[in-house]
Amino acid sequence: MLFDLDGTLVDHAGVVAAALRAWLPSYGLSADAIEAVTPLWFDLEQRHYRAWRSGEISFEEQRRRRIRDFMPAVGALIPLGQLDGVFAEYLRCYASAWAAFEDAAPALRRIASAGLRVGVLTNGDYGQQTAKLAATGLIGLCGPVFASSELSAGKPDRRAYLVACRRLGVLPGRVLMVGDDHELDVVAARAAGLSAVLLDRSGSGSQPVAGIGSLRDLLPA
Repeated sequence: MLFDLDGTLVDHAGVVAAALRAWLPSYGLSADAIEAVTPLWFDLEQRHYRAWRSGEISFEEQRRRRIRDFMPAVGALIPLGQLDGVFAEYLRCYASAWAAFEDAAPALRRIASAGLRVGVLTNGDYGQQTAKLAATGLIGLCGPVFASSELSAGKPDRRAYLVACRRLGVLPGRVLMVGDDHELDVVAARAAGLSAVLLDRSGSGSQPVAGIGSLRDLLPA
């Protein structure tokens, strides 16, 4: 099995919200004000991350653009030369809040006990993503980490899935991709020849395909 990381094994949305609550009071924001600007942060994260994923900008530049576009909403105009420093403030709070979903470790242990090979396929910086797995106690359970910063391509490029399968030593048709993003973890994975299942923790039924609601549903005990 190949697992996505953020939103699948690690509670990215919850971690980001906690990081903003820890970081933004230093700019004078109240709890209500932080809640009001949180959707903007997520929107900018997605927008600029997509630009990096497509190769339009560097990883560092997507971070700078997020700060550049977000800080006016909190009443702070940041000079271009200080964007990296301000993002570092956020990043410290983000790293301090890293937390795995409570079903992640038990699921990984069950899968390993079943004799299946496991890996993580994630879009992101290899150093940050492996640090995240280490901090949440998952690094010894999840198998090798395949991050887009170390691959020739990231999701949804089919090469990312094929390289991960090859390094696991398993044919794509014998690999199940598990993740919370319909486009990246289901559609693109299936196009590369893998099986795939969508993790829909919200249970809202708004996803394009039916999926599982918890990692407990993989090889249930």
